[in-house]
Amino acid sequence: MLAKLQSLILDPYAVRTIARGVIRSLRLGDYPWRVELGAVERPHYAYCLYHAAVLAKRLGLRRISAIEFGVAGGNGLVNLEAHAAEVTRALGVEIDIYGFDTGEGLPEPVDHRDLPYHWKKGFYKMDVPRITARLHKAKLVLGEVKDTSVDFFHMFDPAPIGAIFYDLDFHSSTRDALAMLVANEKYHLPRVFTYFDDTVGTEMELYSDDIGQRLAIREFNQAHDEIRLGLPYHLLGRRIVESWYHQIFIAHFFRHSLYNTFVSDEDQQLPVR
Repeated sequence: MLAKLQSLILDPYAVRTIARGVIRSLRLGDYPWRVELGAVERPHYAYCLYHAAVLAKRLGLRRISAIEFGVAGGNGLVNLEAHAAEVTRALGVEIDIYGFDTGEGLPEPVDHRDLPYHWKKGFYKMDVPRITARLHKAKLVLGEVKDTSVDFFHMFDPAPIGAIFYDLDFHSSTRDALAMLVANEKYHLPRVFTYFDDTVGTEMELYSDDIGQRLAIREFNQAHDEIRLGLPYHLLGRRIVESWYHQIFIAHFFRHSLYNTFVSDEDQQLPVR
């Protein structure tokens, strides 16, 4: 209780935060409106999943996939399932979910880029049977990501991926997971909503562009001209900027055959005054 009070005291928009909490708890309004307000659990998950489905629907697609890298306790995957059900009810787009993890917790950090001053081998070990029992439709993909990322498309032949959530902590693991973006275009929407959990942090992590996930993103962009991860300026330009806005990146597949397909509103004519 004290922690919540301290948080509200430091919150410059305390009334807004309280109102949003009430809307979330009572599930007031429809799901798209609550997503827009951020009045849902894990609003970053909801945002990416919902807008990926909006894009898919405008492209005439009825099914997409979402991926979480780093399942750990499984709460994120369970939350994704709940949001996927809401998105399907709202938009009619079906969503398949895949969760990648070693199952054994974090491996040994490779070098300083994996932040060994913050992460240790064995953190976040999964209880696979317990997590499996909590899931309704999500599929677990267990093993080292450098291996499972290579076999994934052949084994599952997934619907186009529209949203990806990277919570792998390390530079090395994130780098290996990003390699999955380089695949047959049928496996991705032309623009994919991505979330990187370990890019902001606190005074303990002190993330920079030369370590961790931020370095993996920078290296990927430097190595690829046809696929780039870009900042969400549409979010960062809002009057009130949530912390998770800084963790969203949009993966643009410039050579995708659907990249230039018109998906905006047809009537954009400005009124004559």
